[in-house]
Formats: sequence, structure tokens, C-alpha cells
Amino acid sequence: MKKNLGSVPAVYPMPVLIVAAYDENGKVNAMNAAWGMICSMDKIALFIDEDHKTTQNLLKSRAFTVSLADKAHMDVADFFGIATGNTMTDKFERTGYTAVKSEFVNAPVIDEFPVVMECELAEVVDTESFYCIVGKIVNTSAEEDILDEEGKVDPARLEALVFDQFRLGYYVVGEKAGQAWDAGAHLMDK
Repeated sequence: MKKNLGSVPAVYPMPVLIVAAYDENGKVNAMNAAWGMICSMDKIALFIDEDHKTTQNLLKSRAFTVSLADKAHMDVADFFGIATGNTMTDKFERTGYTAVKSEFVNAPVIDEFPVVMECELAEVVDTESFYCIVGKIVNTSAEEDILDEEGKVDPARLEALVFDQFRLGYYVVGEKAGQAWDAGAHLMDK
């Protein structure tokens, strides 16, 4: 029997995304964003507040990167979520991490995170219900040690973090449970 929990955002898992952009002086700012998703084969949607320093920076530069946080870098990923660049001017520098300018967009690529999408600002959707940044993915790069023999990202090697909205925890994904477009194929013949 199910128990009523009230109005709870019960979507699990939520990705742990690190969004990074330059300010007008070329300074790196990064934030942790769990409310984001792919919305097209070449687009990503980030449901983030307009008042974040990173949001303000990407609106000005019209470019940003989105990295997948992983288990090995959980502490910094969490720090990017609890510290604000609006009041902590050395937020990125405190981590000791390195960033290089993307070859494809005017945004920083944080070296330590294993997968990064380099994006141009495509659209801002501002309604009464939500504020959304849509980015056009221009390039995605990944560390070679997390790629399989076919050159694709191996989730088991990646150890991507996911956010638990229920208990506010981080978990790692990676165990394969089945093959998409195959696990339910037997039901097509009924």
C-alpha cells in the first residue's frame, strides 16, 4: 500500500551537473545544478534561477559548459552547490581546480570533471512557473579512461553522481540493468 507524502518532487535520479561560464573579465564561475535535462539531441535545458552568478555570466557571454559530476570529485561538486559566486569572489579558485577555454565556445572547461558539453545559449524561457536556460550543445568531450572499446562513455567507468531529492544524498550510477529498445521488445508481439 502506498503512503501519501504530500507535494514532493519525486523524480529520481536527478543529474549532478556543473555549469560553468566566464564573467565579463574572463573569470570562471561554476555552480551545481540538479534540475537539468537533455531536451533534444543537441540541446540541454537547465532549470536554474536567474539570480545565480553563473546564470548572469552565461547570459552575458552567451556560452557555457555543463560537466557531469563524478564520485571522485563529489566534494567540489557539492561545494559548487553550497557556495555562491554572488558573495564568494574566489569560489572557483578555492577548489584548486583548473579550467581551460573551450575550443568551441567562449566558456571554461573544468579539467577535473570527466565529461563536458560545450554550449551556446540558444534560448531563455521565462514563465510564471519556471526559468529555463536552453543551450545548444556544440561539442561533447570525455576523458579517454571512461570510454569503452567503441569510444562511447561507459557509465560504470564514469561513476556519475546523481542527486536524491528524497533524502538529499548523492549516489553513483553505473550498473547496467538491461538494454534499451530490447528489454520490453517481447511485449510488441502480444
